[in-house]
Amino acid sequence: MDNLELPLTPEREVFSVSSLNREARRLIEANFGVIWVEGEISNLARPSSGHLYWSLKDDNAQVRCAMFRQANRSLSFTPDNGQQVLARARVGLYEARGEFQLVVEFLEEAGEGLLRRRFEELKRKLAAEGLFDAERKKPIPTLPRRIGIVTSPSGAAVRDILTVLRRRFPWVRALIFPTRVQGETAAEEIAAALALANRRGECDVLILARGGGSLEDLWSFNEEIVARAIAASETPVISGVGHEIDSTIADFVADVRAPTPSGAAEIAVPDQLEWLSTLDAYALRIARSTSLRLETAGKRLEGLAHRLSRSHPGIQLRESTQRLDDLDVRLLRAWRELLGQRQRTLAQASIALRAAAPRQRLQALLERHRWVGQSLTRAMRSRLDALENRRALATRTLNAVGPRATLDRGYAIVSSAQTGDVVTAASDVERGTGLDIRLSRGSLSATVDATRQDEAE
Repeated sequence: MDNLELPLTPEREVFSVSSLNREARRLIEANFGVIWVEGEISNLARPSSGHLYWSLKDDNAQVRCAMFRQANRSLSFTPDNGQQVLARARVGLYEARGEFQLVVEFLEEAGEGLLRRRFEELKRKLAAEGLFDAERKKPIPTLPRRIGIVTSPSGAAVRDILTVLRRRFPWVRALIFPTRVQGETAAEEIAAALALANRRGECDVLILARGGGSLEDLWSFNEEIVARAIAASETPVISGVGHEIDSTIADFVADVRAPTPSGAAEIAVPDQLEWLSTLDAYALRIARSTSLRLETAGKRLEGLAHRLSRSHPGIQLRESTQRLDDLDVRLLRAWRELLGQRQRTLAQASIALRAAAPRQRLQALLERHRWVGQSLTRAMRSRLDALENRRALATRTLNAVGPRATLDRGYAIVSSAQTGDVVTAASDVERGTGLDIRLSRGSLSATVDATRQDEAE
């Protein structure tokens, strides 16, 4: 036994409890980042410091949790024992007691909280793709002829929409695309209904609607397939999902968001009373404008008629005829005066002849009397013929230079239908100008299709 040699023992690393817990904490924190954990609250404690401590458990295990006062301020609910929650936490170790724990940074109720997290994730994704941008929003038509309603045919939403449409604008037609709005297959059916409405192309605007409910009830309208179906729609889409406080992904993607299904119907059609009032105002303005234009045109027509009456060929012909009649009367008066003078001279000569009573002188005077009478007759006839020729020449000249003779030869008077001015050159009018064409008998209205310049110009 005295010669027995003991084996060499390796050098041992000895940890204190504090250093062991410290190293364990470092290892845990280095290998775990921020995680999400779901479970049930138990053993909840609220010390005066404002921190919260509890155990988070499921059917097989539990873990201690700590939520410090600074993080508590973001809570949207009051935690309580037995409550199912979803925690965002950092994994750690409480060195003083060597307890594995979670340091909770954010806490929300499970179920709805999970849905809200999915909601925010999809919202950020679609926003990054530009599906919410205002530039891609399509305008809603002012007066649609037909409105497509994508909703459940048995729900209250469709009845509210139809009631509002009948009240606001009963002449518009509605076409319902029935679909489920809640349940496992609702999202796919909604997307299919939107695609069908676009393929048929019968509607000017679509209303996507559902009544109010919880986040779970409205979840079909937060699915990506529905959002992309709305974005792909060529027909403008109005979303009217839930109540005013509800917000879905469909609301962000739609071209217009309405607070309720009834609000969507209000947006889709105008108010008939406002339109009727506007139409009445337009009718009054048109009536006043027409009356003013007619009054102006009437005054202008009176002026043109007055000008025409002064320069009309018929008026000038009547004046010329009247002047000729005056000349005829003056000629007849002069002839009568001359004849009377000759008769008086003859009477005096007869008296002198009877007084002298020489036969030869009497015969000579008789011959002279006949000669003078014949000369006077010839002069009178010549004078009358000259006056008649002058009158006929004046009449022919007047007819030759007047527009009536020109029109009778196949010519026409062309004037602008807008201004009434006589058109004398092709360059005075443009293509599309309205023309009035006066002929010898009747008149024509024409429109200029083309103009041609005379080569001699």
